[in-house]
Amino acid sequence: MLTYNVRGENIEVTEAIRNYVEKRISKLNKFFGGSVTATAHVNLKVYPDKTAKVEVTIPLSFLTLRAEETSPDLYASIDLVTDKLERQVRKFKTKINRKSREKGFGQIDVDTSASAEPKPAEDDDNLTVVRTKRVSLKPMDSQEAILQMDMLGHNFFIFEDADTNGTSIVYKRRDGRYGLIETNE
Repeated sequence: MLTYNVRGENIEVTEAIRNYVEKRISKLNKFFGGSVTATAHVNLKVYPDKTAKVEVTIPLSFLTLRAEETSPDLYASIDLVTDKLERQVRKFKTKINRKSREKGFGQIDVDTSASAEPKPAEDDDNLTVVRTKRVSLKPMDSQEAILQMDMLGHNFFIFEDADTNGTSIVYKRRDGRYGLIETNE
């Protein structure tokens, strides 16, 4: 069951908007069979040029869903972002089920939770760390890591290789293909 944290920027979140967001995003519950408890973080922004941007992040224990859409109509943006999230869930479940059948895995649990701590800037030096994330590495193969990276919208992803038990990194290359960095442990 999803709970909702709906925030508005340059817009008042009315009860009608909140209800519409909850109604649309609650359709994702059908993919999880009611076994999921998570908070959907929804940010609604309206810009001076009258466009509306909707950002939704749903951190689950096995996946982090994230999507954003911008359009002239707030309700259309909500619909578009919900459709995008639904496609992500379908793609993820299809790939995981295929991998489970191929490799004989049981339930695959991917923990993508991360806590961010902003660090104060000490100098104007470009080498200052401004944000730190802590991640729990779960065993997966490189294809699952690429899927997770694409769903998060990142250009790299760190994971524990299920075959070697080593830490690996997949990244998106400038030519649109993917690279893999393996560590010697």
